[in-house]
Amino acid sequence: MTDTNKPLQGSLKDIGVLVTRPAHQSERLCGLIEAEGGRPVCFPVLEILDPQDSSPFLAIIERLDQFDIAIFISANAVTKAMNGILARRSLPAHLKLATVGKGSARELERLGLHVDICPAGKFDSEALLEVPDLQDVAGKRIVIFRGEGGRELLADTLKDRGALVEYAEVYRRAQPQSDISDLLRRWARGEIAVVIVTSNEGLRNLFDMVGKLGQQWLRNTQVVVVSERAAELARELGFKYRAVIAEQASDEALVQAILRWRDGLQR
Repeated sequence: MTDTNKPLQGSLKDIGVLVTRPAHQSERLCGLIEAEGGRPVCFPVLEILDPQDSSPFLAIIERLDQFDIAIFISANAVTKAMNGILARRSLPAHLKLATVGKGSARELERLGLHVDICPAGKFDSEALLEVPDLQDVAGKRIVIFRGEGGRELLADTLKDRGALVEYAEVYRRAQPQSDISDLLRRWARGEIAVVIVTSNEGLRNLFDMVGKLGQQWLRNTQVVVVSERAAELARELGFKYRAVIAEQASDEALVQAILRWRDGLQR
C-alpha cells in the first residue's frame, strides 16, 4: 500500500482541480492543492443542514447513558452530534467512541475526546466492522450518529452479531442551488483537469447540477473518488477515464491520488 505521507515526484503546477466538498470542509484541501502548485476551484455539491425533526436526536441525548458504544459515521456527524450533546450534558464515562475514518477521529480529538475504536488502514464501514472491539457485541447497545439516509451495512451487521443498534440522524444533505456559469466557462477554457468527489451522492449531484453541456465536459475530465462503488458509478455515468481511487477520504490522501495520476502522465 502506498504511504500517503510520502511525497511523489509529480507536481500539480497549473493543474485545475475541481473541489466538490461542502463549503465548510474545503479550505484545507484547497490549501494542500495550492501547496503543490495546483489551482483549486471550489464548487460544493452537498450542503449540510440540520435534520427537519431533531426530536429523536434530542431523545437519544437524554438516554446516552444507556449505550455502550457511539459510532460517528463522518466528521459532519461528529460536529453536529457533539454540538447538540455538549450543549446539554457531558458524555458518559463508560461510553466508547468509534469512528469510520480519521477525519472523524480528528474532530473528536480536537474536542479533547479519546477515540477508542477506529480502523487502522482502509476507512469505511467494512473496515470498521473488522476491528476486534466490534466482533463480540452481543447484548451491547450501540448508537450510530449519521446523516439522514445512508448505507445500512454497519447497523445490519452489528445487529446480526447480537447488538442493539439505534440511529441518531444529526444532519441532512441537500443539493445546493448554485450558479454554474463560471464553472462552465472554466471548463470551456480548459482550466479544469481533475474533479474530486468524495461520495456517490456528491457525484450524482454534480452530474445533475452541471446540466447537459457540463456533463459533456465532466465525462471527459479525470475524476478522483474514495471507493470502488463511486468508481463504478462514474463508469455508469459514462466517464471517459477510469476513476482514480484515493486510499482514504482524507485531504492528504486525495492530494496524493491526484499526484499519482499526474506522475503517471509524466512517465
